[in-house]
Amino acid sequence: MATAPASRIHRTIATDIGARPEQVGAAVQLLDEGATVPFVARYRKEVTGGLDDTQLRLLADRLSYLRELEVRRAAILESIKGQDKLTEELAKSIAGAETKAQLEDLYLPYKPKRRTRAMIARENGLGPLAEAILADRTADPEALAQAYVTDEVPSVKDALNGARDIVAESLSEDADLIGRLRDFMQKEAVLSAKVIEGQEQKGAKFSDYFDHREKWADVPSHRALAMMRASNEGVLSVDIAPDPETGAARAEAMVAAVLQVSGDGPGDQWLRKTAGWTWRVKLSLSMMLDLMGDLRKRAQDEAIKVFARNLKDLLLAAPAGAKATIGLDPGIRTGVKVAVVDATGKLLDTDTVYPFQPKNDLRGAQATLAALIRKHDAALIAIGNGTASRETEKMVADLLRDLPGAKPTKVVVSEAGASVYSASELAAREFPDLDVSLRGAVSIARRLQDPLAELVKIEPKSIGVGQYQHDVDQYQLGRALEAVVEDAVNAVGVDLNMASAPLLARVSGLGESLAEAIVAHRNANGAFRTRQQLLDVARLGPRAFEQCAGFLRISDGNEPLDASAVHPEAYDVARRIVAACGRDLRSLMGDEKRLQGLDAQDFTDTTFGLPTVRDILSELAKPGRDPRPSFKTASFAEGVEDIKDLKPGMSLEGTVTNVAAFGAFVDIGVHQDGLVHVSQLADRFVKDPHEVVKAGDIVKVRVTEVDVPRNRIGLSMRKDGGKSAPARGGDGRGRDKFSGKSSAKPPQRKAESASNGALGAALADALKKR
Repeated sequence: MATAPASRIHRTIATDIGARPEQVGAAVQLLDEGATVPFVARYRKEVTGGLDDTQLRLLADRLSYLRELEVRRAAILESIKGQDKLTEELAKSIAGAETKAQLEDLYLPYKPKRRTRAMIARENGLGPLAEAILADRTADPEALAQAYVTDEVPSVKDALNGARDIVAESLSEDADLIGRLRDFMQKEAVLSAKVIEGQEQKGAKFSDYFDHREKWADVPSHRALAMMRASNEGVLSVDIAPDPETGAARAEAMVAAVLQVSGDGPGDQWLRKTAGWTWRVKLSLSMMLDLMGDLRKRAQDEAIKVFARNLKDLLLAAPAGAKATIGLDPGIRTGVKVAVVDATGKLLDTDTVYPFQPKNDLRGAQATLAALIRKHDAALIAIGNGTASRETEKMVADLLRDLPGAKPTKVVVSEAGASVYSASELAAREFPDLDVSLRGAVSIARRLQDPLAELVKIEPKSIGVGQYQHDVDQYQLGRALEAVVEDAVNAVGVDLNMASAPLLARVSGLGESLAEAIVAHRNANGAFRTRQQLLDVARLGPRAFEQCAGFLRISDGNEPLDASAVHPEAYDVARRIVAACGRDLRSLMGDEKRLQGLDAQDFTDTTFGLPTVRDILSELAKPGRDPRPSFKTASFAEGVEDIKDLKPGMSLEGTVTNVAAFGAFVDIGVHQDGLVHVSQLADRFVKDPHEVVKAGDIVKVRVTEVDVPRNRIGLSMRKDGGKSAPARGGDGRGRDKFSGKSSAKPPQRKAESASNGALGAALADALKKR
């Protein structure tokens, strides 16, 4: 790319991410050379001046957009040059355009187009009529039009209509006017929605929007997506327009101002009417479409951001650890599927028990589980939170109460996406002879041991922790979620000798083919003893080694540093630090007190500066540390197993399953998530629920509302139990609205909207668990 556009791009991105242009330029060069974001963020801090992964992700997104913008800018300039219409002033305007919309506004008059009514009018000789009306406002347009009546223009009315089309087209192609109208609409436009007659029953879940109005600029993403879905389903008609009382007149006046209409002469009156017609018939529609597109993009971007943030929290949830685990996939008629895995996740045993209807073999089921616990010395029991999860948990609790000796810990875990994994090609390759239903139990057990290692096997979109995932751009969503998974995996690090191919594939510099090659090499040659042995893997060259080595860990290998996040390229620096301490490397690693007394500046050189040396010291102090929190689980209340068991005022413990713009959903063990509305999250005003909670958090809640017929549960985390609400929040009335389906919940479970009152209609369509 040319130097000038590249320099402009670097300056623009630097402003966007709060960095210097030279930092952006260095990062761009690394990314263009094939470096990954995790690698650059972790091991090239000196080069980029310490840009973190969040800045680098934004940089990469903006880089793509701005490069496309430059390509389009060059194409537009070339096209206008080819028409011999490029002036110095126009070239300057095109060079200064900062968005694709501004570029297209400038290009509109020169853009090749199909034959328009204005073109036909000019062909019929009406161009001079339009010019005459504009030039002499005192002349009567009808009198002027008499001279233009021909066989092609049979009447004065036809002549004036043709002149109007010419004037209207020139107004529609005025980049300055379009820009001012767009700014006006973005500030003043109102989005309105009305139910289409006869669709009331079909669209009952969208009833909050049957007669809805609010400023376009203030519409939150979940409301926008809900109304757009309702419009697509033929339930609502949605419009974006200025306030009908004053806004439309202001827009028409802005159009008329371009024609310099100021008097009351016949020409001015005609031009004033033409300006109004141009706004109503041409510009208002294009403005509405532009703003609808902007709203859709804004809503999608926010929804994707929420999805990505929830996914990150879920992936980085605390692992229970490497312990023998029994996974239970609850079911009633089809039985409870049982799978036992060892501390490494290897499948040891399977079974199916039938403690519920129609067999009601409770004793037999408990005997089978007791035998499996003893046989495999199980330390954990993971219970999927789908249908019959509470009944299964009670069965296990009764068993453990009577079980002698050490007892395993039971934990209810989300089974979101387990069914997707069970039926996947990956699961079929891993367990070709295992029934699909039993594969789900294996996944449930493993995700308790290590959520990250198991969830990477599932397409991120299938994990279901977002709003309206099927209503947003699927490519953009997929790209954002893949980035979240990549960052999470590399932030934690991967055990080279234990990781599955799907987990290895997410490591910086690797992919599916290299991950499978590593596993094949490991199976054929045994465990890796050093990181350097990665270079013996087929097709894994120095470039891939550079990118991946620091994120792969080897415990108890030949090189102690291989167990840390220190990159092999910096091992010499680490050894200088060890030598300065006069200690053996293995004895020094983990001695935080001794390492804190060192000055990082003493170990810098021409290649490795302070950021890298400080990272090395930190790694030596806590080698291979896991950034995830320590494991803990919610304790569901005894005797509260169904929504009918809930009573307002109950205090319960639960797990946050999803965080949306309007609040958080909490699993309290009744097959139905309750909603803690944003106004009920804290005793202070909360603008963003993520300020208070994240997916996976264990929280204490109080039941405020229970609507059994509609399966709605209202919860509060406020100390006053939700008896009062902050004066501000939501949509300005202490509540928010949400409508439309979501896949934010695990399979086999339903969660409908919270009940009326403080929760309003925040969940009008219900969050359905697949």
